[in-house]
Amino acid sequence: MKMDKKDVMYGVAAVAIILVMALVVKPVLTGQPVKIGLPTPVPTTTAPTPVPVITPIWTPDLSTKTPAPTPLPTWNMSVQTVGFVDPSVYGISLTGELPNGTRFDNRPLNTSMMSFAKISGKYSGTTQVVNIPFPYWELVYTVEPVPETKPGSVTITPTKGEGAGYSGIQGSYSGALPEFTIQVMDAQDPNRIVRTISPPGGIDINLWKGIKNPINPTVTPKQNRITTDPDTPYVDPRPWTEKFYEGQRGYYFIISAKLLSSYSIDIRVPARYVGTA
Repeated sequence: MKMDKKDVMYGVAAVAIILVMALVVKPVLTGQPVKIGLPTPVPTTTAPTPVPVITPIWTPDLSTKTPAPTPLPTWNMSVQTVGFVDPSVYGISLTGELPNGTRFDNRPLNTSMMSFAKISGKYSGTTQVVNIPFPYWELVYTVEPVPETKPGSVTITPTKGEGAGYSGIQGSYSGALPEFTIQVMDAQDPNRIVRTISPPGGIDINLWKGIKNPINPTVTPKQNRITTDPDTPYVDPRPWTEKFYEGQRGYYFIISAKLLSSYSIDIRVPARYVGTA
């Protein structure tokens, strides 16, 4: 069967339409690249110019460098002899007035003490608590022994604490010496004895007055009592002072007294502390 020329042209046109639909129209509708049989060019992009990286160079700051420790001065243990120079070296004339130094406080320090509390008696006992609000205080005390009398003419009945008396002692106490002791107790810690105080050297009023004991007291108790060397100074040490470099707490006192007619205790504080507690 012979095909005429027209039929061939229709066939070629149909094939062309099919190819156009397949290669162009469909990719366009689906968003795909058009396939025309040629290699797809690869897009080329220009790489950005790299930014140069600057590495800082550390330079030590010599102005803040820790200085080397200064070596300690040495001494050869030889005592120096300091001489004199012409005062004009320092711009001083000894014929004129010497320059006065500057004082920050021209007021003299007040070192006077004043009474804060007092205790007096003649028997043993325990006191109430005394609260001392200052960091320093003094305890000033004195005693007066019972006067000595002739043998067998005195009866001494000491008491225990503040209660009634107990066993009396008949006769002279010429062989016994008066005694006095103060125990300073910490009121916050009853097991702590702050200090035990007794008159240094004991209580011997005859010694303080420079009087010797009688040679034969049973025969001539007064006549043979003589004074020792008059050139030897005798000083009555009363009152005694105890210094306490602690305070700001409460204290109570346990007092033991024997053969005393009286005693007194004066607790003193610096006058400059008053009004500052």
